Amino acid sequence: MAWVALIPLFFALKDAQPREALKIGFLAGFVAHIGILYWIAYVVVQYGYLPIYAGIAAMLLLAAYLSLYTACFALGIVFLGAKGIRIFLSAPLLWTVLEFLRSHLLTGFPWENLAYSQYLYAKVIQISDITGLYGITFAIVMINAALYGLVSARFRGRYLLVETVVACLAIVMIIVYGHYRIENIDALLKKTPSMNVALIQGNIDQNMKWNPLYQSQTIDIYRSLSRQAVPSGGGLIVWPETAAPFYFQQRNAMQEAVVDVARASGSALLFGSPSYEEENGRIAYMNSAFLLKPDGTVSGRYDKVHLVPYGEYVPLRRFFPFIGKLVAGVGDFKPGKGFYPLTSDGRRLGVLICYEGILPEAARDYKREKAEILVNITNDAWFGKTSAPYQHLSMTVFRAVENRLYLVRAANTGISAIIDPKGEILSRTGIFERTILNGDIKIIDEKTCYAAYGDAFVYLCAIALIIITISTTRRRKKHAGRNS
Repeated sequence: MAWVALIPLFFALKDAQPREALKIGFLAGFVAHIGILYWIAYVVVQYGYLPIYAGIAAMLLLAAYLSLYTACFALGIVFLGAKGIRIFLSAPLLWTVLEFLRSHLLTGFPWENLAYSQYLYAKVIQISDITGLYGITFAIVMINAALYGLVSARFRGRYLLVETVVACLAIVMIIVYGHYRIENIDALLKKTPSMNVALIQGNIDQNMKWNPLYQSQTIDIYRSLSRQAVPSGGGLIVWPETAAPFYFQQRNAMQEAVVDVARASGSALLFGSPSYEEENGRIAYMNSAFLLKPDGTVSGRYDKVHLVPYGEYVPLRRFFPFIGKLVAGVGDFKPGKGFYPLTSDGRRLGVLICYEGILPEAARDYKREKAEILVNITNDAWFGKTSAPYQHLSMTVFRAVENRLYLVRAANTGISAIIDPKGEILSRTGIFERTILNGDIKIIDEKTCYAAYGDAFVYLCAIALIIITISTTRRRKKHAGRNS
């Protein structure tokens, strides 16, 4: 549906004035984002203990903010179109640049960008190893604009023919490239030895997780599941984010129980746990992942870099002292120092905790640091039985393609998954089930344009958009001068 979803919006903007375009764009974005983000109301009410009207208000406020970008898109279409810049050219440039800005401004919120709608279509998404996800976004909007030109009585003649040919060529090139890259990656994988991984999905109730009376039982659940899923040949066991709901740094019976899993299995063990450091006489807390060697010693620790506002820290606390954090147990978390791989037995793991799995720059930094496997650990219990766990999974698929690495994902309540370097989900679990996911992964050393040059495609789009905006503004001034 993404390939035709914008056509009604283009029709609504057909003869709109700038002020009207802003309203139309805002309304379209508002409706769309309510449909995508409705689950935020559930999270805020269930775990923020706010009344339902406050939860709905919080969700609507975020939807309204994100709708500003759609409003700017609509305004840009009308402004550029008024002086002959056709939607076929302006729309994909505008949408791509605005989506990039939305993903980075005010800490960024790239949740379900347009390209993520294609996560199940392997041949379409392969181009993201060159352009990142924004190349797919550009193509989707361009096809929408071309189809609008075909069905709209407003456009006829040679321009329409050119647009149709260009759109068809773009789709053919994307599919052909996708087919070629899939065959190419498959050939590489056939030559590479495999490593066994076991993903442990404990399905621990979020309301019980931080209860001191339940902590030992939580560790027992993970130990029992891990015993049933020992990887062959000394592989890797992965537990989810904060699977160990205590400070692993502190020596106690629970710490020894976790260490015993690595020793007994003869495998490396990666798991999430909160951690802390003393700074200038004050305690700083981190959302961390620990990697244990098969002998039980700590190989390394990764501290989450990109924290979730109001989930892991409260921005602007001085101005909004009444707003608390949804995460129980500790104060605001401190961000980690960078995306540096953890190493065990020569394997370099790029750990993405929760929300970091949807950030292209995080996985790209790991690739540049020569990570060989991406590991996403998360706790999606917050989302309940909504569409959010499925949305979360859909976005992590692209991190595997952009960097041509296997990505394994362990989620407390699901969806745990194994994703290959082509973005194909080889196996996955359901949500809210206690289970194990065993599978084989392979390590390939395949360089990608996206890992090397990042979002260069977006910057080219921004330059092109600036040029046509300046050109349109100059023509508008000349036209105004003649009329005066």
